[in-house]
Parts: sequence; structure tokens; C-alpha cells
Amino acid sequence: MKKPIIQDNNPFLGPSFTLSNRILRQCWNLVYVLIFRCSPRPLHAWRAALLRLFGAKLGVGCHIYPRAKIWAPWNLTLGHHVGIADGVTLYNMDTIQIGDFAVISQGAHLCGGTHDYESENFQLIAQPIVIGAYAWICAEAFIHPGVVIPEGTVVGARAVVTRSLPHEWSVYAGHPCQEIKKRTRHVTRHAAKAQVSS
Repeated sequence: MKKPIIQDNNPFLGPSFTLSNRILRQCWNLVYVLIFRCSPRPLHAWRAALLRLFGAKLGVGCHIYPRAKIWAPWNLTLGHHVGIADGVTLYNMDTIQIGDFAVISQGAHLCGGTHDYESENFQLIAQPIVIGAYAWICAEAFIHPGVVIPEGTVVGARAVVTRSLPHEWSVYAGHPCQEIKKRTRHVTRHAAKAQVSS
């Protein structure tokens, strides 16, 4: 698939994205504003269907709330029973992949785009983000481009994660984000039940 970011452009005089990407995003923005954002909170299946219509890959039982902001559904992959709260920003210029039973809380920002500030044209760069199964990204945490959050990891409220975290089933917090304790490694009975039923 052709990358949508234009290379070596002049961002002060022209667009940073291909025409096809800009048209597709405008179509999605219309659907988001007119249909997705104003849908009643319990209609998770309806919002999932809209995202799938625009190319998102979603597992069963995903709860995506109407005030979540998703830049490009076609770059989004969710496992089973993922929760995306109101006020979450998924700025997925590149892919964002979120594993089974992960939760992204209110106001969290997963940012898949940055700039090469040393380049003459301030080149726009996109990198993927991966959130492991059973992870919890707490309220207003910020995840930088290219970061991998391991399985079972908790990222505390308002933490800033600039690099991939090394340890599964651990709790991280702060700015810069640091490991503060281990988390009990288990799969809850609810999760196990849901896995069997799916």
C-alpha cells in the first residue's frame, strides 16, 4: 500500500498527504461528525460497524465510545473486548494495534505522527503503536510514535511514554514514565469466559 505522507514537500506551500488520503479522511470526518459522534453511548456495535466500513479490523465485543477521535479507521486494529473511552485520541497516521481486553481511558492520546525537526522541510513522519493485551492506558496518558506497550502493562494517568516499555505486567507512571511496581499476572474469570464464548 502506498504511504500517504508526501516526502520532501514544502509544508508551508502544499499538503503533506496524498490527494486520495485527504479525500478518504474527509469522507470519514463527515461520517464521524454526522453519525458516529452523535450516536447514543450504548450503540457500540453500530460504531464498530462504521469503523469496519472504513477499513478498521475489530474483534468482538469492542466498546468504542462516541467521543473517541480516530484519525484513520483503516489504520486501526483492535482485538476482542477492547475499550476506547470518550475523549481518547487515536492519531493513527501509521497503524495502531490494541490487543484483547485492553482499555484506553478518557483523554489518553496515542500519537502516531511526529516531525524530523532537523530536516529542511520539517518532514512529517508516521510510526506504528502497539498496545498489548490486558494493558490499561490510564486517563490523559500520552504515547509517542513507535512505542510498544507490553501485555498486561498499566500506564498511569498523565504519564508520558517516549520509548517502548520493557516489562510485561508492570505498572509505569510519571514523566518520564518509569516502572513503579509489578502487576499480578492473571486472566480474570470474566476474560476467560469471554474468550470461550468468542
